Amino acid sequence: MFFGEFEHAVDLKGRVILPSKFRDAFAEGAFVTKVIDGCLAVYTPGEFDLLAKEMQEKARRGLVQRNVTRTFAAGTAEVVPDRQGRIALPQNLRAFAELTDRVTVTGQINRLEIWDAEKWSRVNREGEAAMNDPDAGLDDMTI
Repeated sequence: MFFGEFEHAVDLKGRVILPSKFRDAFAEGAFVTKVIDGCLAVYTPGEFDLLAKEMQEKARRGLVQRNVTRTFAAGTAEVVPDRQGRIALPQNLRAFAELTDRVTVTGQINRLEIWDAEKWSRVNREGEAAMNDPDAGLDDMTI
């Protein structure tokens, strides 16, 4: 499982370093893809296989779901970390997530997410505000 928040930089070649505590999980490779909310997700091969099967099932629901599945599949890159734990993020994925030089890598239980640092700061503040709001409707989340 992946937990935590880590500040990193995107280098001039579009690479980002994975947090050292997670590198073993991605040693054999990873899948980077666009996800809802405008960030990138990094999946282990096993977790990505589960997600891909789920997406195929959802694509049968209608045109919107098929188009999202198409975009998801076309916007996925298979990557292998180098010796320093860096993965290369293709330009189309960096553009989608509006990544510049500073990024935040967050553990999201079954995947990592890569966010533009400023965008992550806003998302995190919104999440924290909701956690402090007794009327946010989060009672069933058990946290």
